[in-house]
Amino acid sequence: MNISTLTAKALLACLVLVCVSTLSAFAQDAPGGAMSPYQGEQDGVSAGGQWMKFQSEDKMTGAKRVRFELLSNNFLREDPDYKPRVELVCTNGKYDHAHFNPGAKLGRPDYPGFWGQPKMEVMVRFDASHDHKGWNWVAGRFLDMDKGTIRNAMASQVFNVEIKTRTGYAIAEFSPAGLNLDEVKKSCDLTPKKP
Repeated sequence: MNISTLTAKALLACLVLVCVSTLSAFAQDAPGGAMSPYQGEQDGVSAGGQWMKFQSEDKMTGAKRVRFELLSNNFLREDPDYKPRVELVCTNGKYDHAHFNPGAKLGRPDYPGFWGQPKMEVMVRFDASHDHKGWNWVAGRFLDMDKGTIRNAMASQVFNVEIKTRTGYAIAEFSPAGLNLDEVKKSCDLTPKKP
C-alpha cells in the first residue's frame, strides 16, 4: 500500500467515527427520546417538559421500575461534558428514591446523620423561595434527595441546587415545568407540593 491509500483509509475511518458520535449525540438529545445508559432499561421517552421516562423490570423479582430523569440547563466546571441530573425512581407504582447526580466529584460530607451516614448540606431554590437541606452523601458521587424536595421541584418553574464540589461551590440549574403529573401519579403515587 502506498501513503495516499493509507491516508485515505485513515480519513475515512475518522469520518465514520465522527458520524457515529454525531448520531449518538443526536439520539441522546432528540426531543422524542433518549438512549438509556443502563442495561435492561428501555430507551427513554418524553415525560413532558425536559423530563424523560425510562422503564425496566427486575429480572429476579419482576418488579416494574420507572425512572424519571431531568437534566440541568448548565454544566458544572468540573465536567463540561456531563450535565447534572435529578433521577426520580419508582418501583411497582410507589415512590422509591430520588438522586441528585452532579456529574462532578462532591466535596467532603458536612456531618453524620442520625444513623451515622454521611450528609451534605445543600441549598435549593424553588421559584422565589429557597431552603437548606441535608442530603445523604453517597460515595462522593451523588446525593440522596428527600421526598419533599422532589415534590417541591415538581411544582416549580425554577429548581436550582447549590452543592459543594471538590473545587468549590457550584449551582445546577433546572427547568422542571411541564412534567406530566398524571404519569408521575400513576407510576410513583406522588403529587407535587408548592414549597
